[in-house]
Amino acid sequence: MAEPGDILIVGAGVGGLTLALALHEAGIPCRIFESVAELRPLGVGINVLPHGAAELARLGLEDALTAVAVRTAESVFFNRFGQLIWREPAGRAAGFAHPQFSIHRGDLQSVLLDAVRARLGAGAVQTGWHCLGAEADADGVTLRFRDRDPVRGAAAIACDGIHSALRKQFYPHEGPPRYSGYNMWRGVTAWPRILTGASMIRAGWLATGKMVIYPIRNDIDDQGRQLVNWVAEIETPRHLDRDWNRAGALEDFLPAFADWHFDWLDVPGLIRGADKVLEFPMVDQDPLPAWSFGRITLLGDAAHPMVPRGSNGAGQAILDARALTDCLRAAADPAAALAAYEAQRRPPTTEVVLTNRRNPPDAILREVYQRTGDRPFARIEDVIAADELRALSEGYKAIAGLKRAP
Repeated sequence: MAEPGDILIVGAGVGGLTLALALHEAGIPCRIFESVAELRPLGVGINVLPHGAAELARLGLEDALTAVAVRTAESVFFNRFGQLIWREPAGRAAGFAHPQFSIHRGDLQSVLLDAVRARLGAGAVQTGWHCLGAEADADGVTLRFRDRDPVRGAAAIACDGIHSALRKQFYPHEGPPRYSGYNMWRGVTAWPRILTGASMIRAGWLATGKMVIYPIRNDIDDQGRQLVNWVAEIETPRHLDRDWNRAGALEDFLPAFADWHFDWLDVPGLIRGADKVLEFPMVDQDPLPAWSFGRITLLGDAAHPMVPRGSNGAGQAILDARALTDCLRAAADPAAALAAYEAQRRPPTTEVVLTNRRNPPDAILREVYQRTGDRPFARIEDVIAADELRALSEGYKAIAGLKRAP
């Protein structure tokens, strides 16, 4: 169990587990308290962009990730008629020092969890501890749990995601998430290699239907197929409360993609091949005026939930974990460290949240959709210049904090 000097981490997701590994490396004791009774490999695919991959490599995890993920080699953009708009290299192929990993969320969590238990001990992650709130004073912080005794520590870090109990404690009247006007449905399908077998594909546009498709596991059977993650996004006034594990129905979105039969992919076939479909509204919340309250702070989705349109949510949580660790190592006073962490991370993540609303990487698709009137083109150069496409892509990378190797 935790000691009075421990950093108490609420939540064993990507942010919480990465933070625990970084703190341990820095010699700072910590413990994780997770609400669910059993940690299972749930979810579908996510991406870890090169800046996040760099931090995980720093923690000695690059080989473990390489063994279970796909190293994305390119990003490609198509209209809904299957015509190529833009192609650019990704990860190391684009000059970054570290790869871009496309990975099953459960595989990423398993890599992190195995490392935490191996390095910090089997008891470092306490499951079945549902946090209700926290109180801080001059000497430490106390976490309160449902049907558990309170736990005392030096500071508390809310890594408990979009339904964060500690965020609600400090912002009880925040209101519901901001709905973007778009729903998404997600699934994973066993499928032969598409394009390079390491391509991240974005196609179509939200008004009539958009797809994001990328492989997340290699060679899953004797046919050499991959596990391919797909996301279908459609503009719709209908949405439900956010729940990452809500089941979706094919009839709610498949008709929009019924004629997407390209020479490089049968999109309806890919969708129908999934064992299950999940539905999630594309929502975020307005940036907060403060994350840190004495010895308590927020991290990852608890701090800055963003519309999932930049492959950047996991990466920003990983960057949060590194920044917070560095601040705790540099300051003797935990409250001062948490304030310094907020000062460092709240402005850039606010910009990412707002950019994901306005001009994420798929703004390339929006521009072509608008300029063509949603019709096929003869030559993409007659619609939009390559320099303009490149500027849209590079602008997002700069805001997200992606920097190429010198």
